[in-house]
Amino acid sequence: MKRIFLFWSLLFCFGTSFAGDKEIIKSELSEVTVYSNGAQIYRKSNFNTKPGITEFIIEGVSPNIDPKSLQVKATGAVIIIDSKYSTYYPEPVKVKLEGLPLKIRNDIRFLRDSIENVQFALKEIQDEIDVLNTSKTILANNGAIRGQGKVNDSIQLLKQAMDYYQVKMNELNKKIQVLQRKKADQTEKLNTMNSRLSDLENYQSSNEPVQPKGPIHRISITVQCKEAVAGKFTVSYLVSGASWVPSYDLRAEILTGKVNLTYKASIQQNTGEKWDNVRLTLSTNDPYQNKTKPELHPWYIDYYAMYYNEGRLNSYSNIESTAKAPMAQGADMDAEVAQTSMDFTTMIDRVIAAEYKIDLPYTIESDNESHLVLVKTTDVNANYRYYCVPKVDASVYLVAEILKLDELQLVPAKANIFFDGTYMGETYLDPTTMNDTLTLSLGKDPNIIAKRIVLKKDLKDKVIGNDRERVMSYEISVKNLKNNDIELVIEDQIPLSTNGEIVIEALETSKAEYDKSTGKLKWVVDLKSKDAKKFVYSFKVKNPKDKDLRF
Repeated sequence: MKRIFLFWSLLFCFGTSFAGDKEIIKSELSEVTVYSNGAQIYRKSNFNTKPGITEFIIEGVSPNIDPKSLQVKATGAVIIIDSKYSTYYPEPVKVKLEGLPLKIRNDIRFLRDSIENVQFALKEIQDEIDVLNTSKTILANNGAIRGQGKVNDSIQLLKQAMDYYQVKMNELNKKIQVLQRKKADQTEKLNTMNSRLSDLENYQSSNEPVQPKGPIHRISITVQCKEAVAGKFTVSYLVSGASWVPSYDLRAEILTGKVNLTYKASIQQNTGEKWDNVRLTLSTNDPYQNKTKPELHPWYIDYYAMYYNEGRLNSYSNIESTAKAPMAQGADMDAEVAQTSMDFTTMIDRVIAAEYKIDLPYTIESDNESHLVLVKTTDVNANYRYYCVPKVDASVYLVAEILKLDELQLVPAKANIFFDGTYMGETYLDPTTMNDTLTLSLGKDPNIIAKRIVLKKDLKDKVIGNDRERVMSYEISVKNLKNNDIELVIEDQIPLSTNGEIVIEALETSKAEYDKSTGKLKWVVDLKSKDAKKFVYSFKVKNPKDKDLRF
């Protein structure tokens, strides 16, 4: 018997210990890592626990949590048994009337009884008024009053009927007026009592506990320890409803020979949590993107035969296994590109992404509005040159060539261009497609003149055997009207052929850089002030004489 009692006692103690206590603790949002899609939230909280099992509850977290991403760390000699995200629907707090002051309770009861009595009195008055109005209707519709029946034949009867109608109708109207006055007095009294009752009820509601509105999103952390422990929780979780988009400002100044690059991030969040005075980290990673490596499966090839089936043409494979063979699978892997940093930013180069820790705290409301964050401001070296392609456009353009662009580790984004304080337009920076030099066109310079003409005196067109040979010749002239020397790059081209019957040969290039694979001609000229130069190039085209060419 003692053994049985001891067994049940131990079982009860163990069950009580395992059930543990529940305690709601406060937490503060300490850090946020914003991804291109989503955000990682970090919270910190202090706790004190007694020996045994305790469940701590953190409320006020985002409703957009991915439960699988929840991570909890704790300091101190505790063991984390469980951690989970849940939605709690609290019950309304019931407040009894007896909890109010005695005078307020008595006034409310008295008013409710009085209002009920006044409502009954109003009902009685209205019933009397209805009866009197009905009597008036009957009287007005009586045949004698309306001149129907024998009354039409007797003046005496008509006179008696009219006298009775006047006396009786005046009597009814006076009674109705008295009742209407009583009704107005009672209605005013009822309105006054209702207003007073409303004030008392407002006093009651102002002293009630705040009623919970909507569900409460919370994280539960269950810990176990052998002795009392004071420690800290570090909680992190992934949420949807947040993103950031990069953008650039490029400010060029020809006098300094540099370009100022300002790297900004537009952050949006609608997570349900206010990011109040927190440290932000921007990451190029997308946690919702597919992370599974693609696999190749056997690729089967076979002949297909055609057959008719109920008047329809169908195909089938000679080998049944071919139709059942799995298709080749693959997935495009988006290139992860590192970003930049800023004066208050530390760049962390991850294996598959880049992160930028911004030391300045920011406050971002959960309003889905764009909030601008400065990431980087830096000066980069640039070469300023003038370019012209007279075959396409006779204008000469000033171009800034930003060097060593790959060291900036940019991400694709739009960029606003400013030159000497003037907005020049918008461009798109895509480091995945360009080399280590970025070329920015800053506009036309009217003080540099370029012209391209055909030298007709050098044109030749003759037939030799079955072939036709033509020689084309062009002259490019440039002149610098500016007060300073410039470096000018001139571009033109010699045509290319993809047909073996058409043979193209460059005859004269005036010492241009000639790329035979593209046909491009390039002259780099140091043009002094008020100086002018000319360049001539020509080429020969040979093709069968019975076929026309289009230039």
